[in-house]
Amino acid sequence: MSYLLNIETATKNCSVSLSKSGQLLALKEVNTGGFSHAEQLHVFLAEILQESQLTFKDLSAVAVGKGPGSYTGLRIGVSAAKGLCYALEIPMIALETLTILAHAISISEGVLVPMLDARRSEVYSAVFDPSYQQIRATEAQIIEPHSFGEALDKGPVYFLGDGAEKCKEIIRHPNAIFRDDFFPSAREMSALAYEKYMRQEFEDVAYFEPFYLKDFVGTKSKKRS
Repeated sequence: MSYLLNIETATKNCSVSLSKSGQLLALKEVNTGGFSHAEQLHVFLAEILQESQLTFKDLSAVAVGKGPGSYTGLRIGVSAAKGLCYALEIPMIALETLTILAHAISISEGVLVPMLDARRSEVYSAVFDPSYQQIRATEAQIIEPHSFGEALDKGPVYFLGDGAEKCKEIIRHPNAIFRDDFFPSAREMSALAYEKYMRQEFEDVAYFEPFYLKDFVGTKSKKRS
């Protein structure tokens, strides 16, 4: 019997789940359109265990979405996971955020393209086949009218996530299907994390860093002279 705590904070969706041997037991998440992770994450962690009548000591491992995504969101989620793993002396599991997002739906043909808004005209995206095998690496890309043209000419392409919203006015191919109502969720982490747990694919807690994909770029506040 293995209880895993799953944390996904790479986007505006602050999401926590608890699973038992790969089966979802409880889920708490909120997406207010902004980033409320600093206020909500630790509240969710405590509530989800209390409602399941478990304690932190019952956990076998902690899984975290490693990115890409929001720099601040990833730092909050990974820091929480590291702290728990250090204190409880349990392993940490990392899952790529776009893989988590891809598992939000199932398809019988075509390809899945989970994508996250990377600001301006860019998205973070990857490509998966119907069996969730990744067939194109994760990358940051600028969306243009001919983007994913080869895949679209072959069959349906399902664009998932908040990055899909900015593609609607650019990619007009009849095989393009947009599902911008999905965000990466700890719901889909349950089975994925358990598979890694059984294979003992654990991270080095001391040296693990989120998968930012791009360097963080800060902005200067505008002050009146």
